[in-house]
Amino acid sequence: MFELLGVPPQVLMGQLLIGLINGSFYAVLSLGLAVIFGLLNIINFAHGAQYMMGAFVSWMLLNYVGIGYWPALILSPIVVGAIGVALERTMISRLYKLDHLYGLLLTFGLALIIQGLFRNYYGVSGLPYQIPASLSGGQNLGFMFLPNYRGWVVVASLIVCFGTWFMIEKTRLGAYLRAATENPELVGAFGINVPRMITLTYGFGVGLAAFAGVLAAPIYSVNPNMGADLIIVVFAVVVIGGMGSIMGAILTGFGLGIVEGLTRVFYPEGSAVVIFVIMAIVLMLKPEGLFGRAA
Repeated sequence: MFELLGVPPQVLMGQLLIGLINGSFYAVLSLGLAVIFGLLNIINFAHGAQYMMGAFVSWMLLNYVGIGYWPALILSPIVVGAIGVALERTMISRLYKLDHLYGLLLTFGLALIIQGLFRNYYGVSGLPYQIPASLSGGQNLGFMFLPNYRGWVVVASLIVCFGTWFMIEKTRLGAYLRAATENPELVGAFGINVPRMITLTYGFGVGLAAFAGVLAAPIYSVNPNMGADLIIVVFAVVVIGGMGSIMGAILTGFGLGIVEGLTRVFYPEGSAVVIFVIMAIVLMLKPEGLFGRAA
């Protein structure tokens, strides 16, 4: 393979892989935010803390209960999603008819409380999480070495993202969810328990964040600040894709991860801000986002 602008192909492909992996987390997390905002109209600032909780629950299952990675990949989103259901029933459900600011402030406060609790018990140093033996090693593709686990992260994220999109956009359940956001009284007249549907939708969005946390645990150290470091970028991704747009969250998440990876190759100094520069440009040209609908 030839060099591109003096960059060796191994370096370029390596950064593309890192960008695709980061994009996988951006996509799954922004998808959860888009589901919650699009169907519940709540800006869930606790999403980063719930992502961190997913990683910690998987770590606890491994170290305290002896449950390995694969069962934790299923159990952790269920546990964290159940906590999300409890939060929605006791606190968030009271804010649906109020301004977005109230939901933002409440979930921001919840994020600080959750992070503070985990920081108090586990400190700020990272806790290691072992890559499952079935996904150790990697594949030599000739132009680069692809670790098996990182390949699995990309594949799992794609499956979850497009599976969620299909469920919401192409199934009867998704039609009920969309209708419930537009006219809950009419949907309730058909015998559908709208409050329960809304509660489970919030739990599902939180479960997506926890799923991303389990995927991230073997790659990044499990620590209380891992969500806080990521949530601002994810919010920028959601804004660029369009608030509430399911497909926008998915495509923008993967796309911006790749753009960020390429920026590290050709202009490393700008890699930390390139997503926010793109967000500013998009907001000036198309305030509703690339895939959003104008109000």
